[in-house]
Amino acid sequence: MNSKLLLSIAAIIGAAVAAGTGPHGAPLCNGCTITGTGGDNSLWGWENNIACEIDTAKCGGNGNNNNNNWNNNNNNNNWNNNNNNNNWNNNNNNSNASSSQPRVISSGKRTGKTTRYWDCCKPSCSWSGKASVSSPVNTCNRSGSIITDANAKSGCDGGEAFMCTDQQPWAVSDTLSYGFAAASISGGSEASWCCACYKLTFTSTSIAGKQMIVQVTNTGGDLGENHFDLQMPGGGLGIFDGCSTQFNTNAASWGERYGGLRSADGCANLPASLQKGCQWRFDWFENADNPAMEFEEVECPAELTAKTGCKRL
Repeated sequence: MNSKLLLSIAAIIGAAVAAGTGPHGAPLCNGCTITGTGGDNSLWGWENNIACEIDTAKCGGNGNNNNNNWNNNNNNNNWNNNNNNNNWNNNNNNSNASSSQPRVISSGKRTGKTTRYWDCCKPSCSWSGKASVSSPVNTCNRSGSIITDANAKSGCDGGEAFMCTDQQPWAVSDTLSYGFAAASISGGSEASWCCACYKLTFTSTSIAGKQMIVQVTNTGGDLGENHFDLQMPGGGLGIFDGCSTQFNTNAASWGERYGGLRSADGCANLPASLQKGCQWRFDWFENADNPAMEFEEVECPAELTAKTGCKRL
């Protein structure tokens, strides 16, 4: 490696540290509470309603297994590789923690359909024993704190376990969003799709051509074949209503039971912790009504597994 390249790398690293961002381009956490780990063993937290990277220089951590190890023998810091998370020469905005496309796992694309919902209930993939995963999908209590007991009773059945409010969609760029979904995929079961990630390429409505990468956290008996029910606040309660209990409100005011709100103005009626995901529907998603799509399984971005705490093994 020549001296000019070394100086360039040092300058880039120095700029990232000065800006308070981690190796993936996400902001560094102020605290040291770990809520998830990335596929490269990077450590992640959740503060101020966004994912943040744990500052291992301050909090400690296994430098040999995360991307703070600038001399990693696994070459996770290949500066010119467009397919890794530390591509400092990427022309995309490096403030996005995942500007590159994840590795495709499936052998081909399939066609499917989408709907939308937000019922606040404990997701099906939050129960233990559903699939071979690092841990079941995180659930939260009424105050928003993560519940460590995977067998805690669902808030929709009189218990204290609810869907965590950070499991809502957000835009990564003008053409890519991340989020979560309930799904039913032909030829498989929860054992094969719980905590798996899929890239959806929309093929109808005004968002045709846009893509969304979702992690499957739930399923439902009312879902058809190759059906993804996208989680978005204000998207309709559907069969169950855990929101009235979780937020001590009448969630019937959150729009129609199936379909939810009709305009962005209604997002103001939702709890503050859900309003960004509600606005996403009317901004990036353009209030598309159940768009058709093609989907393929991909490697989960660290930003998604950081929120659910669930990775497939």
